[in-house]
Amino acid sequence: MRRAIAALVAVAAVGGCTVQASDGDGKGPVRVELPKSSPSSSAGAKDDQPGAEPTKAPPKVLLSPGDTGRDVRELQARLRQVAWIFEGPTGTYDGTTEEAVKGFQGKRGLPKTGETDTVTWQRLLRMTHEPGKWELYLMGGQPADKPDARCLTGRVLCISKSSRTLRWMVDGRTVTTVPVRFGSEYTPTREGVFSVYWKSRHHVSTLYDSPMPYAMFFSGGQAVHYSSDFAARGYAGASHGCVNVRDEAVIAELFDEVRDGDKVVVHW
Repeated sequence: MRRAIAALVAVAAVGGCTVQASDGDGKGPVRVELPKSSPSSSAGAKDDQPGAEPTKAPPKVLLSPGDTGRDVRELQARLRQVAWIFEGPTGTYDGTTEEAVKGFQGKRGLPKTGETDTVTWQRLLRMTHEPGKWELYLMGGQPADKPDARCLTGRVLCISKSSRTLRWMVDGRTVTTVPVRFGSEYTPTREGVFSVYWKSRHHVSTLYDSPMPYAMFFSGGQAVHYSSDFAARGYAGASHGCVNVRDEAVIAELFDEVRDGDKVVVHW
C-alpha cells in the first residue's frame, strides 16, 4: 500500500497536483487536489497554442485633417467622382473632406475614422479614375507657368492657356496672378498680341444678355471680365470666348489699374 501511495504522489507531483497523505495505518483516504488556474495563466496557454491568429495592426494613415497639398487635391477629386464631395478640390483636408471620408467609409463597412488610411485609399482607387489636371484645380489655385517673352516689357495682361492663369505685369515684374477660364472649342479665345481698347465697369453682353462686370475689351467682343458662373462652377464650364476671372476683388482692383492701350498677350 505504501508503494502505491508513493507512486500516486510521484504521479501527482509530475501533474502539478497536491496530495494529502493517509493516516499512519495506511487505511485513510488519499485526496488529490488540482490547483486552480489563474486567468492569466489560462490566457497565456491559449496564446501559446499553435495556429493562434496574431492581433492585426491597424492600417497605416496616409492623410488626415489639417493636411495640405497635391495628394489632398487628388483625394478630394476622387471623392467628387463618387459624389461624396461636390465642391472643387481645395488642397486642404478640411471638415467637409473629413465628413466625406467618413461617409465613404461607413457606406463600405469600414471604420468611420475620417482619416484616409491604406484600406480606404485602395477602395477609393478601385472605384475612380486618375483625375486630370483641371479636375485637381477645378476652382483654381494652380501654379502659373513662366511668362511669355512678349510679356517682359511694358504694362501687360499676360494670359496663359497652358496654366490657365493671368499675370498682370509691369516692366517684367508680376504684380498679380489670378486663375482664368477661356472659351470652349466652339467659341475659342483668340491668341496673339492685342491691346485694351475699351473698359466697361458694369457691362452687359448684347449678344448673350449676360453680365460682364469689369470688362476690358481687347479683341472684337472678347474681353477680360468677372464671371459669376466661373466663381460657382469653376472649370466645369467655359466662356463664349472671353477671359473669365472668378475672383471679383482681384478683377475690381485690376480694372482700376489697367489703362486703355495696355498690352494683352494670350499664349500657350
